[in-house]
Amino acid sequence: MSSTSDDALIRAAIDAAGLAGTEDVPIGAVVFGPDGTELARAANAREALGDPTAHAEILALRAAARAHGDGWRLAGATLAVTVEPCTMCAGALVMARVSRLVFGAWEPKTGAVGSLWDVVRDRRLTHRPEVRGGVLAGECAALLEGFFAAQRDLG
Repeated sequence: MSSTSDDALIRAAIDAAGLAGTEDVPIGAVVFGPDGTELARAANAREALGDPTAHAEILALRAAARAHGDGWRLAGATLAVTVEPCTMCAGALVMARVSRLVFGAWEPKTGAVGSLWDVVRDRRLTHRPEVRGGVLAGECAALLEGFFAAQRDLG
């Protein structure tokens, strides 16, 4: 896919981030099928659901597997997310056999796709997706910066 297409994927993820509740960090994820159709979208919902695994990527992968997957497999799918996935989410997308990951902002504190760790490129794993990071990184980082600035103002 071209960078223009990747921009569109991340714009969809930015839209999905808007689904996050006021207490949840606004991270959005969208799964696209092999033909480019949207299969599922989700936002972080850890606070809303009281579930430590309710990251946007996990919720979107679960919904996409129900909509499209070969059981749990999402071969040929692309996951677009506003922020570099953490270890849990990186592991989940590898285990789901997602073919391609496109993400926005880098996350130096918890990122597992090149910043702190590099789970998706570990040669010991049987599946390694194609990755493109830093797409519309400034716009994606602004979502987080705005959220955390508002949290500081409240507290």
